[in-house]
Amino acid sequence: MESTTPPQQASLQASSEEPLRPQSGTEATPPNDEPAKNEILALFGDFVSDTGGIDSWLTSNAPPQVLARLTNLDKEPLSREQLNQLLVLSHEAGMSAGFFAYYWLDAPPSHPHDVKKIDGFDQAWLEAKSIQSLGHLRWGLYRFYVDALRCFGNVRSAYRRLRDMSDDDLAEFFAAERFDHEALKQRGKPLSLHSITKDDRYLISEMACKSFDSKSSDLRSALTGAYQAHVRAGGGPISIGQLLEGEHLSQEYADRQQQFVFAADELLDQEVDDIAVLEGKVHDVAQKFEQARQAALSNTSLYLSMVEELDAYVATSMRTRADFRSMASFCEDVFADARLKEMSVRHFDPTMSAAEGHEDKGLIECLMVKCAKVLVYFAGEKESYGKDAEAAMALSLGKPVIFYCDEKQRGRLYRDIHPLSRLINFTTGVAVGAMVTSSKEEVSELIYRLLSNQMEYKIDQPKEGYLRLRETLTGSVVRLQTNDKLLRETFWNYYHRTSASPLV
Repeated sequence: MESTTPPQQASLQASSEEPLRPQSGTEATPPNDEPAKNEILALFGDFVSDTGGIDSWLTSNAPPQVLARLTNLDKEPLSREQLNQLLVLSHEAGMSAGFFAYYWLDAPPSHPHDVKKIDGFDQAWLEAKSIQSLGHLRWGLYRFYVDALRCFGNVRSAYRRLRDMSDDDLAEFFAAERFDHEALKQRGKPLSLHSITKDDRYLISEMACKSFDSKSSDLRSALTGAYQAHVRAGGGPISIGQLLEGEHLSQEYADRQQQFVFAADELLDQEVDDIAVLEGKVHDVAQKFEQARQAALSNTSLYLSMVEELDAYVATSMRTRADFRSMASFCEDVFADARLKEMSVRHFDPTMSAAEGHEDKGLIECLMVKCAKVLVYFAGEKESYGKDAEAAMALSLGKPVIFYCDEKQRGRLYRDIHPLSRLINFTTGVAVGAMVTSSKEEVSELIYRLLSNQMEYKIDQPKEGYLRLRETLTGSVVRLQTNDKLLRETFWNYYHRTSASPLV
């Protein structure tokens, strides 16, 4: 689709420098300035590699005339027209006036992250009409590489897609990658959830539900049967925890012992010497269960009512009462951040929600993950299929995922080993990595940066052509480009050509 030339572009074209011209005599050969050449290669060498296309431009294979022109850049600013000549001499296509202006002459407020925080930024560049220095050239090119890795996962593909766009088209393209921070602040608070005492939240679990369900009261039946067996064996005071041990529990309930121990957590240390006292204690907890469950079911309705505005989904597994306590405290601490409160951040707290059955629960949680802007993965002490599946689903949707775990887990497992720390956005094919931290404060900070479009990135190149985009707060790899040529070319040549499986 053709468009008129924006005024900024027209100004650039009108004020362009003279093109590169062949020189006469001995000056036809670029000067042999090896130190200057090495300085240029070193300046760009931490992110530019030699994988072909634009990514092979400023490498040791660059034409001598290109490097010779750049050695004089601090004295002779570089126009778009001359930059395009240097690209063509390097066997790469030139760029539009809009692309040049967007990456070197502007710091667009509609960009998904603050480009002024890219190392080396100078405010004076935004008043220029050409590239003023090697530092200026580096800043714009580095910006492009960050965008290329973040949105495309491949530098060459990104340049081919973006190089002909106008600055307005580029602004529109990247605006779609942003969250509307102001709209988040203006929407106000959601309807309040029903309160559940932190110590009672374990009672909303599936195991508690199956134990205290008023239709069967299996825990009550199991305990009274175990107590009667104890009386027949001689009787005497006994703790409720001991009644749930194998020798007292009837064979009918033997395979549910772990479930009953979980549901009766607050009773385990209490002794009884009368069946009526036992039934009374179980009755008291059953009442707490009923109150907690009804509140949690109502909360689920409220979560569903705000699903379109859901900001953060917290994924975890809770196997003990202590797990519920720690999870509740984690959510309280993370979302108490004043900046998140200012945005009235909506988050799904798994200790506050229940469903009528595990199948409905699965549907609800899948919907929440799909709709949430970011997923927070609370690692805990043990792995579980449920939270791993939720994290994998979020990464495969291309969503930001934050892993919270202790320091030992962070270095040993989630950052270096765990296969879920990096997956692929199934729609785009871009490799997506999780951000890993052991700090609640960093979890809050990351959520704030994401929702306010203030993420910060850096690129490293551990081996030539292998580019990793890191989020700067935690140093986590969130995007990457492999240097395996066969893998890279096969991946991008065939990923989008595969057909979906037919419905069963």
